[in-house]
Amino acid sequence: MPIVVETLSKNPRVTGFATLHRSTIGRKMIMAVTGLIMLAFVVVHMVGNLKIFFGETEFNEYAAWLRTIGEPALHEAWYLWIQRAVLTVALVLHIWAAVTLSRHDVNARPVKYHAKRKGGYATSTMRWGGVTLLLFIIWHILDMTTGTVNPATSHEPYERITAGFDQWWNVAIYTLAMVALCLHIWHGLWSAANTLGWNRATTAGFRTFAVFVALVVGFGFLLVPYSVVFGLVD
Repeated sequence: MPIVVETLSKNPRVTGFATLHRSTIGRKMIMAVTGLIMLAFVVVHMVGNLKIFFGETEFNEYAAWLRTIGEPALHEAWYLWIQRAVLTVALVLHIWAAVTLSRHDVNARPVKYHAKRKGGYATSTMRWGGVTLLLFIIWHILDMTTGTVNPATSHEPYERITAGFDQWWNVAIYTLAMVALCLHIWHGLWSAANTLGWNRATTAGFRTFAVFVALVVGFGFLLVPYSVVFGLVD
């Protein structure tokens, strides 16, 4: 069934789902769905990281198990590569939607307001926080995934984590990134739910839920590096 959407040129027209990406609401929906996909991965990744508190052997076995997910239907590590492909596509679409919507917003308001526009702080936080997270993702892959910049002498995940977070500046980078992640989840989760129409009746409640999720994720991730710093994990 054809639907009517608002295009980026603000000319409503009849279109199908195949051209939904041309509309403002369509791109917001793309941002929302891809953001939720990445959030799901982040939550699972955070929970998995906490297995480090069960000891080196169990953590390394957990990391090895990740490579066997889907066997025998999938070959070794195929699941990880499928996951990486999905996350890469989600990330690219998320960035594309964010950039095009930002340009549309700027073009729609060529003259800056003299008064501070409502929501400007949140928008700036999301924009620069997103850039920070993108740079961190690249660094994190080089550090913990490929080991290119990691000082560990072996390929064992446990040693990479302890060796990496034994460097104060690496902990500082990680902390900055987790602050950016918290802010991104806080505003992004509520915005995604709002875009998808999930929280119209309980706006205040869902904002509180978004804050809770952001703090839990941030705290969960930061437990690991600071446990290394204070000698709880070595």
